[in-house]
Amino acid sequence: MPAWGELLVLIACVVGIVGTIVPVLPGAVLVGGAIVVWALVEGGATAWAVAAVAVAVLAVGWVLTYLIPGKRMTAAGIPTRTLVAGGVLGVVGLFVVPVVGLPLGFVLGVYLAERVRLPDHAAAWPSTVEAMKGTGLSVLIGLASTVIATAVWGAAAVLS
Repeated sequence: MPAWGELLVLIACVVGIVGTIVPVLPGAVLVGGAIVVWALVEGGATAWAVAAVAVAVLAVGWVLTYLIPGKRMTAAGIPTRTLVAGGVLGVVGLFVVPVVGLPLGFVLGVYLAERVRLPDHAAAWPSTVEAMKGTGLSVLIGLASTVIATAVWGAAAVLS
């Protein structure tokens, strides 16, 4: 692949990494897609092995993004209906407040659902804090998986 092609893949990966922090772009999909296109153009067993490893890292990251924070919130006593309310308000927030609406909506949804379920603010607030921690952990897991996948591709691109 020409150097400008690898530069385009790098730019797509960087934009994807930023997309995991700012939930406007599908970060992992962009990184994985760029690496698969690179493997398609580059050709050969090594390129496809690199793409397979990168996509596997992204898939594991995607699963862990939901699994680990969800388990933590469930262990903290946050009921499933509260998480669903947070998810619904998060999706609404994504369209209402462009850049940060998803996490804001999720946290607000959790707070409102817990406020309805529990007697006062002091009882609902710990669940909201745990939801904020879960959201942050989810972002960090997604960030780590996209950075690792990009590093795998970057090492292969430099060595080839």
